[in-house]
Amino acid sequence: MKNYIKHDPWCVIEEGFYPEYNEITESLTSLGNGRMGQRGNFEEKFSGKTLLGNYVAGVFYPDKTRVGWWKNGYPRYFAKVLNACNWIEINVEIEGEILDLATCTVSDYSRVLNMKEGILERKFVAKLPSGKQIRVQAQRFCSIVDDESGAIRYAITPLNFDGKITLTPCLNGDISNKDSNYGEKFWDEIRKETAFGEGYLEMRTKDTPFKTELFNVCTGMKIDITLNGERIDFQSKPIKGNKCVACQVELDVAANEEVVLYKYAVNLASLNHAVEQLIPNAKAYIQRISEKGFEQMKAEQVQAWADRWAQNDIIIEGDSDSRTYAAQQGIRFNIFQLEQTYTGEDARLNIGPKGFTGEKYGGSTYWDTEAYCLPFYLATADQKVARNLLIYRHKHLQKAIENAANLGFKDGAALYPMVTITGEECHNEWEITFEEIHRNGAIAYAIHDYIRHTGDAGYLAEYGLEVLIAIARFWAQRVNWSSDKNKYVMLGVTGPNEYENNVNNNWYTNYLAAWCLRYTLSAISSQKPEVRNEVLGKITPPLGVGGLETAKWQHIVDNMHYPYDAERQVFLQQDGFLDKELLTVHDIAEHRPINQKWSWDRILRSCFIKQADVLQGLYFFEDDFDTETLRRNFDFYEPMTVHESSLSPCVHVIQAAKLRYNEKAYEMYLRTSRLDLDDYNNDTEDGLHITSMAGTWMSVIKGFAGMRIKKDTLSFTPFLPEQWQGYSFRIGFRGQVVRVAVRPGEVEVENLSNESISLIINDNKVNVKAKTTEVLA
Repeated sequence: MKNYIKHDPWCVIEEGFYPEYNEITESLTSLGNGRMGQRGNFEEKFSGKTLLGNYVAGVFYPDKTRVGWWKNGYPRYFAKVLNACNWIEINVEIEGEILDLATCTVSDYSRVLNMKEGILERKFVAKLPSGKQIRVQAQRFCSIVDDESGAIRYAITPLNFDGKITLTPCLNGDISNKDSNYGEKFWDEIRKETAFGEGYLEMRTKDTPFKTELFNVCTGMKIDITLNGERIDFQSKPIKGNKCVACQVELDVAANEEVVLYKYAVNLASLNHAVEQLIPNAKAYIQRISEKGFEQMKAEQVQAWADRWAQNDIIIEGDSDSRTYAAQQGIRFNIFQLEQTYTGEDARLNIGPKGFTGEKYGGSTYWDTEAYCLPFYLATADQKVARNLLIYRHKHLQKAIENAANLGFKDGAALYPMVTITGEECHNEWEITFEEIHRNGAIAYAIHDYIRHTGDAGYLAEYGLEVLIAIARFWAQRVNWSSDKNKYVMLGVTGPNEYENNVNNNWYTNYLAAWCLRYTLSAISSQKPEVRNEVLGKITPPLGVGGLETAKWQHIVDNMHYPYDAERQVFLQQDGFLDKELLTVHDIAEHRPINQKWSWDRILRSCFIKQADVLQGLYFFEDDFDTETLRRNFDFYEPMTVHESSLSPCVHVIQAAKLRYNEKAYEMYLRTSRLDLDDYNNDTEDGLHITSMAGTWMSVIKGFAGMRIKKDTLSFTPFLPEQWQGYSFRIGFRGQVVRVAVRPGEVEVENLSNESISLIINDNKVNVKAKTTEVLA
C-alpha cells in the first residue's frame, strides 16, 4: 500500500517528485469528459517510467485473440480500447537542451488534480544538465461543456538566464498499445494538414479480417502565445512527420519573463461525424473554442462541475484532520471518476472497467455495469441515463443470442458476453468466457432494479421482456436434471470468485438463475393481455404462455439444487467447498496478494475467495433471508476473502453495515474508497478501477445510510461511523430528490421536490412535504 498522495477533501495531490510512482500518479490524475480522456501524462518529453494513454470513447481495435490452444466457441478477436493520438504533447528545448524531467534536477514539484473543478495542474522547477533553471506551470482539462475538446495552459519562466526557448506542440499519432499482442500499431494515417499555429491529423484503425467497423478520428490543435500576460505575434514553423503534425515556435526570453503557450485540441470520431466532414468539422470546432479562449473555457468547466457536485456530492463532517480528509477524498475521487467516464448521453457507449485511465481488460462493459454502476446513475442522474445503460443491452440482444448459439444453445437463448463493445464476445479465457455465466443474471437483476427504483414499468413491454425471456431460455438449457440429487444442477461454472474455476453448483449462480426464471414468469404475467401478446409476438421461436416451456421454467424454480452445510447452517459456495482446508486470511498474511505470490494451482486448491460470491447473492437478495442467516454466512466467508478484486470490499461494507459490524464496515469502506489512491492491490499503474468506484458510492448510501426500496418506498436505516461527526447526500427517486443528513442521534431529511414524499426512516414511515425539512430522532 502506497501513502504518498496527500489527504485533501477536494484534490489529489502529489507533493514532491516521485518518478518511481509516476505510472500510478498518471492513473490517479486522469481526465475525461465522457467522449475522450487521457492519463495524467506530462506534456513535455519524459524518458522515465510512463504509460502514455489518450482515448476516444467507442473507438476500439479487434486484435486477434491470442491463446495457446484454440477451443471451439472462442471469440475471434479481443476488442482493445485504443491508445489514440497524443494531443497534449509539447516538446520544450532550452538553448538546444531538451526538457526531460528524467535527466533534470527537479524541485518544488507538485501535480494536483482539482476534482472540484476538473482541472489538472503541475508545477516544478527544473535544473537542466547545463545548469539553466526554469519554472513550469501547466494546467489542462477535458471540457465537459465542449465534450470533444481539451485545453492546455503551459507556462515557462527562465530563472537564471536569458536565451532561446523552442516550443513544439504536436499531435502525435505514432503511438502503440501496451497490450498489443505482437507489438503492432493499430492506426493508419489518412491525411494531415498544417496552417499557421494549427494542425490536423486524421487516423483510421487498421483493417482486419474480422469485418468490424473501422474508425476515423481527426485530432486538431490550435495554439496561442503570451509573454508576461500579453498576447504576442510569433512565427510558427509547420512540421509534418510520420503520423505527426507540429507547430514549432522559437522565442527569445529574458530571465523571469513568463511565456505561456495555450493549446486547444479536439478529437472528432466517425462515430459522431461523417468521415468526409471530420477535418472541416474539426477546424470549425477549434475555431469556436479558441475564440472562447482558455479562461472562458475554464470558467465554463468550473461551473459545469459545480452543477454536478451539487447533485452527487457526499459530504463527510468531521475534524479537519488527515483521517477525515482521507475518507472525504476517497468518496469524492470515486464520484469524480465516474462522472468523467460516463454521462449517459449516448446509448452506444458504456462504462469500461478502466474508463479513460488505461488499456487493461479491453472491451466496453462487463457485468460490473449492471451489478455496480447502475445504482449510482439511478440515484444521481436523470432517469434516461440508467435507461440508456439497459437499452445498450437490448440493442445487443441478437448478438447475445448468437454468442449462445456459438456454444451450442438454441431456440433464442441468449448469453451476454463477459467483455464486449459490439455485443460480440471478445474475452479469451475459457474459464470466464464459457463458465462465468452469472453475468447473464446481473443484466436481468438490473432490469428489476431499474423498474423498482424508477417505477418505469413500461420498460418491460418496450425492451425488458425480450431480454428476460432470452436469458431465461439460456438458464433452462444450461441446467440439467440430476437423478442422483433429484434436483436441477448446473455443472462447470465459475462464480464471482474467480479463484475457483470449473466448479459444480456455484450457489450464487444457481440462486440467480432460478430467480431470473421466477422474475421472468412474473414479468410476463404482470402485462395486460394485449401488451403481452404484442411482446410475445416478437419472440422467436414463439413462447407459449402456460405451455411446456414456461412450465419447465417453473419446475426448475421449484427444484433447483443449492449446496448447503446443515452443521454450520451456511450456503456452500459450490459442491465440495468443505473439502478444502479452511484457513483465514490471517493465516497467510505474508503471502498476500496471493495472485502475485502464489501459483494458480495453489490458489485453485485453497479456500481463499477473491471477491464476494455467496455474499454477492445475499446482497442482491437479502429480503429472501433472515438476519441470522446473513450473519452466519458473513461470519463464515468474510475471513476467507482476500479482496483481490476491486469489486469485493463494497459488497462487504453493505453486508457488514446491515449486520451492524460497524468497525468492519468502516475498514472495508476505506479499502474500497482508497483502493486506487493508496494502491492497495499494487495494480493502479495500469489504470483505475472505474466500475468498482460505483460500489464505493453504494458503500455509503446502501451501507452506512442503509438505503433500500421497500414496497415502492425509499427507506433508510442509517448509522454514523464513529470516525465521523456526520454525512449527507442527495438521492433521486421516481422524479423526486431528497437530501439526507445523518448526525449523532438524528436524521435530517430535506425534500427538494415540488411534491410531498413518503419515506421510511428506521422502519417508521414519514411524510415530508414539498420544500420542507424534517429532523427525526
